[in-house]
This record gives sequence, C-alpha cells and structure tokens, in this order.
Amino acid sequence: MTGKEQENYAHCLAVLRDTDRDRYLACLLAPAEKRGALAALYAFNAEIARVRDLVREALPGEIRLQWWRDLLEGSADGDAMANPLAAGLLACVEEHRLPVAVLTDMIEARIFDVYNDPMESRSALEGYAGETASALIQLASLILDPQNAPQSAVAAGHAGVAQTVAGTLLMLPIHRRRGQVYLPADLMAATGLTPEALLGGSDKAAAARAVEAFAGLGREHLAKARAANGISVANRPAFLPVALVPHVLRAAEKAGAGALERSLQPSQWRRQWWMWRALRGGPF
Repeated sequence: MTGKEQENYAHCLAVLRDTDRDRYLACLLAPAEKRGALAALYAFNAEIARVRDLVREALPGEIRLQWWRDLLEGSADGDAMANPLAAGLLACVEEHRLPVAVLTDMIEARIFDVYNDPMESRSALEGYAGETASALIQLASLILDPQNAPQSAVAAGHAGVAQTVAGTLLMLPIHRRRGQVYLPADLMAATGLTPEALLGGSDKAAAARAVEAFAGLGREHLAKARAANGISVANRPAFLPVALVPHVLRAAEKAGAGALERSLQPSQWRRQWWMWRALRGGPF
C-alpha cells in the first residue's frame, strides 16, 4: 500500500468517527490491517445514507448519489480522485475485489431516502434493507474473511433487515418531522394506524400497536440471522453493529407510542460495551 493510500484510508476513518460512531468503533475492533478498507466502505455508506440531511430538495440529493455511481462506474469528472474518501473507496474496491454492482445497488436504494414516498409493504422494506444494511455487512465480510464470507450471507441478509428495523425505530421522530413514513403500509394497516396519524401523532393506541408489530418484525429477522449462523470468527467485526439491535427493539417495545416523540438511542458507553462483548462472545 502506498503512502497516499494510507493517507486516504486514515481520512476515511476520521470522517467515519464523525458520521457513524458505531461503525467507527467496529473498525477499531477489527484487525489493524483491515481497518482502513473497512473505514472507506463504511464512510461511503455514511455519506450516501445522510444525503437527506444535506439537501432540502430531492433533485440535489439524486445528483449527489449519481456522483458516487459515476465514480464507481468510472465516469466521474477528472477531479474525483482529489476527494480522499472517493479515492479510499476505489482503493478498497480494488484491493478486496468488491462487486461494484452491489455498491451501485446500494446507491440506487438510497434514492428512496430523498423523497417522501411511503414504504409500500413489508417486502419492500426487506428489499430496501437487503440492498443497504445487509449488503454492507456482506461487503465488510468480503474484506475481513473473503474465504468464509459466503457462509455468512444468509445471516447477513436477515441481520441487515433487523438492523434496518432498529434504525427506523431510532429515526422515527426525525422521519416524522420530515414527513417520511418508513413503517410498511401493510403493517400499519394491520394495526389500524394511518400514515396521517403516524405523522400527526393523533392515534397513540394504534401507534403503540404499530411500533410493537414493527419491533416484532425486527425480532423475527434477528432470530433467523442467529439460526443461520455461518459467521466465522474473522467475520465477527462485520456484524458488531447488529449487537445493538435487541436493545433498541426492547426500548421501542417499552416506549410504545413514545418512540414517535423521543430518541431511543442508548448511551455511547453502552453501545461500546455491547459491541466489545459481541466481539468475544458472538455478534448478536
């Protein structure tokens, strides 16, 4: 690895510390020789995941996402490599032979974030999670232990859905302020909650039922991830953020409709402890 590549990887790790503290810690708990590539992958994910935070309208968001797609497909403008995060991502892709199509599918899935379209169904949510959180876990596994990564693909698929459910529960107050509805329409209909009531907070009883049902969906996928197994010791760091999921689901079930109003984010020291413990005893 050249000095410039090391510098780019170090930049990615510094960016990650500010944009995704949990995956930053997961990087620090990974082997030192894998840390830079993981940081580049995770920093890229954080960048495309926060596009909605950076723009007020959908079109600029789509333009930002298109830039990353162009970069991966080799058609970005000539100044692209001046961006150390972009350079770090490309170095990571080349070094670990990551499938570009999976990364561009991640970008495509994130277009949903820049609009206020409702999540149509449970299967739509599972598809969204598969192309974002699940794909990220599997890509990290390809960096950490490519030989054994295929054995953890099923676990990664279900773990990513569980992680997306937990993340959505954490983001409920923010999504409501933006007018976004990530809870699947079929799940809300089954619990008697309308999108208008979710956004307006006008039906606490139905909201509590919807939160409980949504957390149940997360538990269902978490149980399937555990049953799938196949996670090598070397690939455990890829799954470390999933260790937070059961704690978030439990907090949401306890909060009920309160999850619409206040953050359920556990304290930083608790999250660090759960991840450190998962590294030694199993990821979730």
